[in-house]
Amino acid sequence: MPEAALLAVDLGLRTGFAFYGRDGRLLRYRSQNIGSRARLTRAAPAILREHPTLERLVLEGGGDFAEVWRRAGERRGLAVTIVDAQRWREALLLPREQRNGANAKQHADTLARAVIAWSGAPAPKGALRHDAAEAIGVGLWGVLQAGWLPALPDELRR
Repeated sequence: MPEAALLAVDLGLRTGFAFYGRDGRLLRYRSQNIGSRARLTRAAPAILREHPTLERLVLEGGGDFAEVWRRAGERRGLAVTIVDAQRWREALLLPREQRNGANAKQHADTLARAVIAWSGAPAPKGALRHDAAEAIGVGLWGVLQAGWLPALPDELRR
């Protein structure tokens, strides 16, 4: 399997992760309950160390959690981008799919499932957690911003 070059993180105590390759395709994704800021302070650098080929870190959210990840990423020499949900959703979802938070999360799930299929990544076993789905969307936005995909693939157009 290709090595991850971009890690997208949907921030929170329950955190979503999406790993993308340099070809712009999703490699793997997961959700993890970090539990506390203290645990996050230890977990973020450890997660980054597990993936020595990372070049970019894209974070959705802000506050203390974003700061922990930003510092860990910059210490690793990664290009770090912090984006709010509205920005990446505007780029990837239709306006009618973003009318409210619940609607946007539902359509982020649909987009994430399309990315999983297009990428050939393993399908979720059971429900796809919303934080993992959001991380997949953030990561797709990140690979487009990095220029790793020249445009949104036809299979993912909405």
